[in-house]
Amino acid sequence: MANKNILLIEPGYKNKYPPLGLMKIAQYHGVNGKNDNVTFIKGEDSSVLDKVWDRIYVTTLFSFEWVKISKTIDFAIKAANNQSAKVFVGGIATSLMHEAFLNEARWSGIRFIKGLLKDGPADSLELDDFEEELYADDKSSEPIEDLIPDYNILNQITYQYPVQDAYFAYASRGCVRKCHFCGVPKLEGDQRDTYSLTRTIRGIEKLYGLKKDLTLMDNNIVASGNFKEIIAEIIDLGFEKGATIRRDKTTLKRRVDFNQGVDARILCKTPMYLKEISKICIKPLRIAFDHIGLKKPYEQAIRYSHDAGLLSLSNYMLYNFHDTPDDLYERMKLNIELNVSLGVKIFSFPMRYQPTDLKDRSYVGEHWNKYFLRSFQVILQATHGIVSGAPQFFNRAFGENPEQFRALLTMPHHFIFNRTWYQSMGGSGELEEFKKDFNTLSQNEKNELIGLICTNSPKQIEGTARSLPNNKLSRVLNYYTPLSDEISIDIWAKQKQERDKEKIKVHQMVPDEERVEDANLEVA
Repeated sequence: MANKNILLIEPGYKNKYPPLGLMKIAQYHGVNGKNDNVTFIKGEDSSVLDKVWDRIYVTTLFSFEWVKISKTIDFAIKAANNQSAKVFVGGIATSLMHEAFLNEARWSGIRFIKGLLKDGPADSLELDDFEEELYADDKSSEPIEDLIPDYNILNQITYQYPVQDAYFAYASRGCVRKCHFCGVPKLEGDQRDTYSLTRTIRGIEKLYGLKKDLTLMDNNIVASGNFKEIIAEIIDLGFEKGATIRRDKTTLKRRVDFNQGVDARILCKTPMYLKEISKICIKPLRIAFDHIGLKKPYEQAIRYSHDAGLLSLSNYMLYNFHDTPDDLYERMKLNIELNVSLGVKIFSFPMRYQPTDLKDRSYVGEHWNKYFLRSFQVILQATHGIVSGAPQFFNRAFGENPEQFRALLTMPHHFIFNRTWYQSMGGSGELEEFKKDFNTLSQNEKNELIGLICTNSPKQIEGTARSLPNNKLSRVLNYYTPLSDEISIDIWAKQKQERDKEKIKVHQMVPDEERVEDANLEVA
């Protein structure tokens, strides 16, 4: 039954890591498996519509990419010549929103796979032997989840993943935590160790050559009962502290990345964890700081990291869940203080909370509002998603205290987005006028202002301001009228030189491969 035509599709969203699930499915169907003809595309590539496909697989990632995912599934049906039974859809969004996918009438007949492909291939893919579906009798082969990912399919597309020259693997699955904001308990269940890390790495090397880095995608690797053994195995695989490889007559530093971060509540218990991690070429060490209640264990984990010589640190920082803007500011500010007092470099990446079963990014936390969320997004756009460890950089971007941070969140967005122009160039006078007028408002008037800018679209602001009986409030609301395209382009050009300098500095501080998967920077 070899030489079947298999199409793999990843939706056209931007993402940092290659689709590991599709890479394993490619291994199952490819030259080392069923010897089928495997084609991989990203997005809707019309060139595949001229071919007859025996099976089509679509992967999904974030639930808020529902629109792009939907377009991809519709395209897959078209590529299958409307034979929905040939289309299989899986991945994170499909697992977390399984019912939502099943309830779309136009997708009737598609197989929506929930969870990992950890059983025999036929059972994992829900194949029907009675219908004589392709490979429906394959119940005893190695689970697709355990296969070596096929790196060759990445050469079939032009899209460049920021992280590609790496071994992608798991040493454990699941998590000991049951955090309400996280989808891992639904996706993977309780913490458990997986297949041999050495087997995976050596298998990738044998088939696809030596890779520079090791990306472990475990959700909570320090919770593993075999944590020390995992570290020893990583060292044996050539990723000890200071490890390098030679490539094209050039010596390259190797890098280990626990890309989902490590748990401060475990790290703070004993220096052992950080001493063990310091034996490998970790860069950066990612530690989650999801809410202000973790301040004490988080700070202790940072101090243990410093004592172990781990000075390059990265930090996931959830917001828009149960936190307040002041809580978020306190967490960001703590990192600045730790940088100064310990001489470490912590770069924070705020991550906006969205329910794992929501089709867009519309969720607003109980202590936030729509305008503040958009303001913070604009601030992060200006900093390229990074909360820098440098006090001067931080104070300029986020304010010197919670009051200044809240004031920034309340500002007209063109003041934030063009901060160089309004803080130190030709727009500084207008910014000072806004602050002066804003400070004449009472607290009740400020609250009313926030309500108005949350409920009125930018195009409605000017008309609403004219209709207000309160002249003070009307004058301040007028500042929120969007700039014309002509003025925006002019300001953008005048501050280009300074803006480009900042962009270079940011990319020098944190390379693309060390950034987070999705920082919510491109959403309007």
